[in-house]
Amino acid sequence: MLIDTHCHLDASEFDADRSTVAKLALQQAVKLIVIPAVIRSNFSAVQTLAQEYPYCAYALGIHPLYVNQSQDADLLYLRNVIQGTASQDALVTNNQFVAIGEIGLDFFVDAAIHGGGRERQEYFFSEQLKIAREFDLPVILHVRKSVDDVLKHLRRIKVSGGIAHAFNGSFQQANEFIKLGFKLGFGGAMTYPRALKIRELATILPLEAIVLETDSPDIAPEWLGHHGRNSPHELLRISEVLAHLRGLNSAQVADITTKNALQVLPKLAQLCTPPQVLL
Repeated sequence: MLIDTHCHLDASEFDADRSTVAKLALQQAVKLIVIPAVIRSNFSAVQTLAQEYPYCAYALGIHPLYVNQSQDADLLYLRNVIQGTASQDALVTNNQFVAIGEIGLDFFVDAAIHGGGRERQEYFFSEQLKIAREFDLPVILHVRKSVDDVLKHLRRIKVSGGIAHAFNGSFQQANEFIKLGFKLGFGGAMTYPRALKIRELATILPLEAIVLETDSPDIAPEWLGHHGRNSPHELLRISEVLAHLRGLNSAQVADITTKNALQVLPKLAQLCTPPQVLL
């Protein structure tokens, strides 16, 4: 069994064949898929997908590159839907709602244009960390070119751990995340022979600190090319690359990374059938 801890199955790239993509993932041993939201306007889309596909879970959050399209009121809305209102049940008790995410910081592109500025990104990030802390929820983090800044906020606002998605920091930074209760997400980028730093991290970090992801439809693996459409069923071959890098068999990698995902996103265990087989 494999768990794709980061897959944007709601993306428009899957509109033509979403059901086929989801079924193919199941056939390729991907038994759970986590779909993170990126903006309030797609909260309902990821929730609807989880209702349609019972092996999907979801996270709700505002991505750093979408804060310039977001309002402060969206933070209140996020808190309210988690807590529940007179017209809606509390999501915090819903087993398919597993984390706050995708949240974080992104200083790779011109933040003033794409991310609403560093100050606004950091404001949205810190406020969402506070929501995660309030409801004791893990977080799914976007950390592109911002690892130290993300760590700064995590030390100030303690949360119950989570996943540093598409990790590409240093060994020392990786250990800081691990100390704070985080797992590190590795996916398609790890499959490129020239991705020397990522491949080294995937090889030398404790396997107990690693989870698998695709970030579909983005970050396609080497065999699809940089501009190919990534899909959750590619996780099987991605896991085999990790096994090769570490000199392990595929079953060992699948077993340990699945346990890691269930540990850091504990509500996922409630979606396993039967749970004792998968833990």
